[in-house]
Amino acid sequence: MQQQTILLDGDTLELVELEAIARGNASVDLTPAAWEKLRKARALVDVIASGDKPAYGINTGFGTLAEVRIAKGDLKQLQRNLILSHAAGVGEPLPKTEARALMTLRANVLAKGHSGVRPETVRTLLEMINRDVVPVVPSRGSVGASGDLAPLAHLALTVIGEGQAFFDGARMPSAEALRRAGIEPVVLEAKEGLALINGTQAIGAVGVPALLRGQRLTEIADVAGALTLEGLMGSHKPFIPQIHAVRPQHGQVACAANLRRLLAGSEIAPSHASCAKVQDPYSLRCMPQVHGAARDGVRFAGEALSIEVNCATDNPLVFADEELIVSGGNFHGQPVSQALDMLAIAMTQLAAISERRVEQLVNPSLSGLPPFLAENSGLNSGFMIAQVTAAALVAECRILSHPACVDSIPSSAGREDHVSMGMTAALKARQVVEHVRSVLAIELLVAAQALDMRRPLKAGRGPQAAFELIRSEVPYMKDDRELHLDIEAVGRMLDDGRLLAAVEAAAPRA
Repeated sequence: MQQQTILLDGDTLELVELEAIARGNASVDLTPAAWEKLRKARALVDVIASGDKPAYGINTGFGTLAEVRIAKGDLKQLQRNLILSHAAGVGEPLPKTEARALMTLRANVLAKGHSGVRPETVRTLLEMINRDVVPVVPSRGSVGASGDLAPLAHLALTVIGEGQAFFDGARMPSAEALRRAGIEPVVLEAKEGLALINGTQAIGAVGVPALLRGQRLTEIADVAGALTLEGLMGSHKPFIPQIHAVRPQHGQVACAANLRRLLAGSEIAPSHASCAKVQDPYSLRCMPQVHGAARDGVRFAGEALSIEVNCATDNPLVFADEELIVSGGNFHGQPVSQALDMLAIAMTQLAAISERRVEQLVNPSLSGLPPFLAENSGLNSGFMIAQVTAAALVAECRILSHPACVDSIPSSAGREDHVSMGMTAALKARQVVEHVRSVLAIELLVAAQALDMRRPLKAGRGPQAAFELIRSEVPYMKDDRELHLDIEAVGRMLDDGRLLAAVEAAAPRA
């Protein structure tokens, strides 16, 4: 089957398209209009570079060295030196998918025509994406203002044939990777080095996959909560429309409607309609309020990132139609840093309330079920330590939820006196999302055991479908066994989309 080609123009890239390119499921090119914008902007840069008037980043130094004039004969060396000196990242490299996202986002920014690079430089970057030459980009070193300088400089190293890259399953010198792929390294001209490294694309490359995964986990959280509710014989009444109509927070209304959809057709709810219990614990009763607030936070992050992937973040910016090259601050990562901090906070709340539901399941004084849902408890410990693991992950998520965007540390001799710490926010959000995935997998696993104990009654259509999928791979736990294997089996169902697909098939949306 022929691979889809996604055309970049700097204005219309969708987050799901970025995900497809990052995963290697689509190739990439520019639209004809984008190629023309590149040519026009480059013509203006060439005029400025050939003249005597100082222009930041074209014939001057950088940062606090902006007042240092560079001779025309040294402009190529200036750009090369910029890349070499700024490639100061440390730490483990970005995963391949994130590094491919980084290349794609930078190509999309250049496609806007406000960077002033030559078309052939962008063509080299596109060829690297399409032939899977992936730069080795250390994950630490950006403060998220004046852009993600260090990570993008490591990308640019590979463009010029320096540094290291991954190719054909191996890590090697970039020059070798480019040679094997049949790509000529670039010799940078005036402004091109600066155009490759100014911007928020490393924040986006890490943040967008975390966001998209987080969006899916908000749906899974409702499924896990519904499964627990049925296992604990909780009430469906807190989800009726009237309650949420008088507090119409967007996420809350959406979550309540989703829970009603999932729980429809329950055999368990009628079985305890006349029970003496008046109220459920907050972790069950307040799912719309807590899950809904998380949805709102994730939506906020999604809106910010959807805008950012199509933004011009260079400095200086080139406006060819106005014959204007001007310095500004679009490289500052505060909008996305703040959004990704919100993503981490929102996702942490999903983990926190999920862990509390696990406690409700395994605590016999709360559930009315056997201790830790174990048969022959005492000899068997059941799901005792599954709850402990969930608690450990939630504790780490809470620490990681401290906002990075408020922790500015000035740099560049005080010229960059307020920075966003956006890359830190992105890396934290990525880790929080990974932990939330594991906490929800634990809840689903433990709730499935509780639902077994309610047989022959069946849960609502959504949680019942989730239960049946889990049981297709993970059997009821009669005797203790290695729980990490079960947790990971359920986690894979979340990662590959099977659990949500099964639920959607059984409980389709109106």
